[in-house]
Amino acid sequence: MTAEDRTIQRDRMRFIKNSLSSNLAILGILFDVFYFVSIYKSDVGAWYYTMLIGASIVYNLVFMLAVFLSSEGVKNYKQGYSYLLIALGAVQIVRIFIIPMRAHSAEAVVNGVATAVMQDGQFYRVTAYLIISGVCLIASAVVNLIRCRELAEHLKTLEAQGA
Repeated sequence: MTAEDRTIQRDRMRFIKNSLSSNLAILGILFDVFYFVSIYKSDVGAWYYTMLIGASIVYNLVFMLAVFLSSEGVKNYKQGYSYLLIALGAVQIVRIFIIPMRAHSAEAVVNGVATAVMQDGQFYRVTAYLIISGVCLIASAVVNLIRCRELAEHLKTLEAQGA
């Protein structure tokens, strides 16, 4: 790629949306949906009927709204939304240690028989969903930060040239 091609590509950034960052954020929502569908469809005794699950439901609603808002922000090269996405991505990783880890190590009595609340397969699956969601959000933020920096440098160059 020549220097002129790179300049043209940077100049196009002024007129096109940052769809890669936006799509990565939406993908982060999708994997979060896979996570909570897997968790909320589980019905092992009364283990899941707690305030923790209620808080998790509320968090998921707020999470999806915040990530969707951020996906629109990064689509328009707004740097501040990248920091929100990084924080939300980190929280997705931390969430592994809240419900999945507790449920995986817990047993509930169902019809007089001790039953594992979360089997190994479900645990690995929901852990993967949270990790992938977090990675997508952080990748979205990093891509946006890089592109914001490139666009800002290009605009300074244009301003210096008097364009």
